[in-house]
Amino acid sequence: MADSKFGQSEGQGIDIPILPLRNSVFFPGSIMPISVGRPKTLAMVKAVEESGEPIGIVAQKDGSVDDPGADDLYTMGTTGRIVKALKAGEEGFHLVLQGIKRFRVLGLTQTSPYLRARVVEVQDITADPLKIEALVMNVKKTAREVVGLMPEIPSGAAQFVDGIEDPGHLADLIAANMDVSVEEKMEVLNLVEVSQRLENVLELLHRKLEVLKLSNKIDSQVKGEMNKTQREYYLRQQLKAIKEELGEADGSEGDLDELEQKLKNAELPPEAEKVYRKELRRLRQMPSSSSEYTVGRTYLEWFADLPWKKTTKDSLDIQKAREHLEKKHYGLEKVKKRIVEYLAVRKLKEDMKGPILCMVGPPGVGKTSLGASIAETLGRKFHRISLGGVRDEAEIRGHRRTYVGALPGRIIQGLKKAGTRNPVIVLDEIDKLSYDFRGDPASALLEVLDPEQNHAFSDHYLEVPFDLSKVLFLATANQLDPIPPALKDRMEVLEIPGYTHEEKHHIATRHLLPKVLEQHGLSEELFELTDESLNSIIIDYTREAGVRNLERTITSAVRGVAVEVAEGKTEKTVVTKDMLSKFLGPEKFYNEMAQRTEVPGVATGLAWTAAGGDILFIEATKMAGKGGLKLTGQLGAVMKESAEAAQSYLRARSPEFSLPEKFWEKHDVHVHVPAGGIPKDGPSAGVTMITALTSLVTGIKVRSDIAMTGEITLRGNVLPVGGVKEKVLAALRAGVKEVILPHRNKKDLHEVPQEVQEQLKFHFVEHMDQVLDMALERPPERFSPKLAPAKAETDIPPS
Repeated sequence: MADSKFGQSEGQGIDIPILPLRNSVFFPGSIMPISVGRPKTLAMVKAVEESGEPIGIVAQKDGSVDDPGADDLYTMGTTGRIVKALKAGEEGFHLVLQGIKRFRVLGLTQTSPYLRARVVEVQDITADPLKIEALVMNVKKTAREVVGLMPEIPSGAAQFVDGIEDPGHLADLIAANMDVSVEEKMEVLNLVEVSQRLENVLELLHRKLEVLKLSNKIDSQVKGEMNKTQREYYLRQQLKAIKEELGEADGSEGDLDELEQKLKNAELPPEAEKVYRKELRRLRQMPSSSSEYTVGRTYLEWFADLPWKKTTKDSLDIQKAREHLEKKHYGLEKVKKRIVEYLAVRKLKEDMKGPILCMVGPPGVGKTSLGASIAETLGRKFHRISLGGVRDEAEIRGHRRTYVGALPGRIIQGLKKAGTRNPVIVLDEIDKLSYDFRGDPASALLEVLDPEQNHAFSDHYLEVPFDLSKVLFLATANQLDPIPPALKDRMEVLEIPGYTHEEKHHIATRHLLPKVLEQHGLSEELFELTDESLNSIIIDYTREAGVRNLERTITSAVRGVAVEVAEGKTEKTVVTKDMLSKFLGPEKFYNEMAQRTEVPGVATGLAWTAAGGDILFIEATKMAGKGGLKLTGQLGAVMKESAEAAQSYLRARSPEFSLPEKFWEKHDVHVHVPAGGIPKDGPSAGVTMITALTSLVTGIKVRSDIAMTGEITLRGNVLPVGGVKEKVLAALRAGVKEVILPHRNKKDLHEVPQEVQEQLKFHFVEHMDQVLDMALERPPERFSPKLAPAKAETDIPPS
């Protein structure tokens, strides 16, 4: 029945005092103890004690209202009488109320000093006795089930409910004692028709019954688990007591509990969690003195220490990253561009897999330090793994636990040290990997460096997959050739060539000199290196692709000044070019090309080495003999074949160069490449060898300011070669003015810095005739084989 608002008194019913009730509903036939303390309620209680009249108990709509008015009270209430009133402190009463009848409030007649209202009693309506009887049976049955599931209710409550004959009173009594909201209780109080009231109460009972059944089910499950845990705890305590009696107690149980908590906090994946629980159970049953106990304990500690879920948040500010890389490293544009691209894609797609980059370049160009800078730029942890000389596959994949002293591989160890699952890991010197009977570590790296496989990397020690897909792997190498093709295919290769003179000057000024001064306790107020001195150090004291020796040489000069300062010198030392010999000794390098090429038979070639480009002198001489060809200088098979091809080319063209018919049959030729202690190989010296041999047999010297490179065919065609940038930089370092390159290498000049291109003159050739015309001091005379003048043996130019 819907509530209506209190109106004005309609002049019918009875006028009684009203007691507003907070957060509860009072039903007819109920007995309720309450405590009162509001001023209006106290005034009403005192007045009723004197008059003895009945009171009306009405529920408040909002229990937080201290002084309720007509709009704050429900219209249906219960008349009652105060059975007992006890004083509670100075201001307050404890009351015991007994409910009598329902009533409906017609309107307030008084609001001060307490509430009074005109009310009309409401009688129960019994429209369908048969339905009521059936509902009573269901209500009593359900009530018994509810009481049976609530052990805190006395067992006599069920008999008490069964003894109630009045259906309306039965519904009111059950509703009064149910733990439901005020609104739901008011719905029951508002229902005058008894069958409706019983249906409402039955619905509440069924809901309570379902809740109790579910609660008991959950409780029994939890209790079962608790009983199992308590049983295990009890048995462990017994085992601990037995061990103490036997003198075997060592406190390992507490350690294992601590380890178990650590493993729980590590957030292991389900497969790893299954393994660790099994191992932990096995460990608890094992005496701590057993050697197997130590092995199992170490295994679990590795599990607990690995960063299964821990990651660092990437710093994805692209502009900031670009500025940081520019500040830390000069040049290296390819690598910087690739890292900025990685950041951009990572910003757009958070779950991208980490790329695997391989930086290839000569020593000292900053490959390893670049890895640390990339980690700093990304805000990630950094770890370096040196692979130089690693021969054992177990170094990568780990040892199986059956071996004594088994440990995980270097990858898993690196992740433990880094403390996160997304660090930057530098695999240093990946081209120095080797292999023997213990396995091939390069093959073990195939899984590590494959983005499609490394999400489930299997380490022999862990025997549980570990996700490496978030790791940013950076490999470094001096040369690509030793790296197996399958491994090379899994990496994105970034070639880092040597530095130009200008780049070295910038690096020394911006990075090396401030760093060295700080390391040696000096400042710019005490030490200055002039530009002329720095240029002399770069040209005359160091010839390298990187800047490692440059840093050492600068350090030597700084140490010399540091000695003077330590002895008491206070004024600034300006190191000029003339002072360098004092700190560094005599110059180590000078331009020897003019001296080397002042006789025929010597040509200057360009070579690529793991340490960058270099110049190569090829010397040829002849002597009386039987047409033999001798090759020295630790030449590889390919280079020897180039020398043989050069001799065959010239022998075929002997008539064109006016050589006697039996010149090659009566002379031996010796080709030597100096720096004999260094192995040399490759086809790119073919052009240089033909030039040296042509100079030898024609007596025309090779120009001292020109260097060349290129592969040749037996027909004299010049084929392209690799390492153009490194070779061009080496030519510039050696003082060369002009460079001869194969025509098909013209496209490779885009890698050469513009300032280098401006300092050198380039000639692009397709045939050896073009080379000879430019390389020799004067073009050799060539005759048609039919027109070539016959020469006597004595006309052969001396060697």
